[in-house]
Amino acid sequence: MQAPKELKDAQDIANTLDTAVKIPFLGLRVGLDFLIGLIPGVGDAIVLLLSWRIVYLGRKMGVPKPVLTQMVRNSLIDFGLGCVPLVGDIVDIFYKANTKNVQLMERWWVSNHKEEVDAYAKEQLAAWEAEQARLDKTEPSATQQALLKAQQEDNLK
Repeated sequence: MQAPKELKDAQDIANTLDTAVKIPFLGLRVGLDFLIGLIPGVGDAIVLLLSWRIVYLGRKMGVPKPVLTQMVRNSLIDFGLGCVPLVGDIVDIFYKANTKNVQLMERWWVSNHKEEVDAYAKEQLAAWEAEQARLDKTEPSATQQALLKAQQEDNLK
């Protein structure tokens, strides 16, 4: 089971904007949001446009309007706080609007694909358990055997 390309792209953008670099000795992670945000005014506007790309990807994925509204709100809060000199730069270290927006997208996607995600997780668990049983040279349980048989039948389709 694969997450949609839009979600993966949004995750990449959020990681770049929010957590790309670890500050030595402090253990805090910052991204381009913090670094570009150091440029007064213009930097925060650039970051806002980049974070709206995540909102666009959510819209393209079919995320419902209330979730998109929350995502826009997170981006605007980040932009508004980022515009305050010095305080905004410090807030950018801790308020990760892009990461929050991707988490909203992930929760929505998983909740709409719960049965498929659960089935995939069961298949993966059964395969792992079977591998462990093989390594332990023991017979798989009846549940493991049933899940493996179902997985093999799906692979033949």
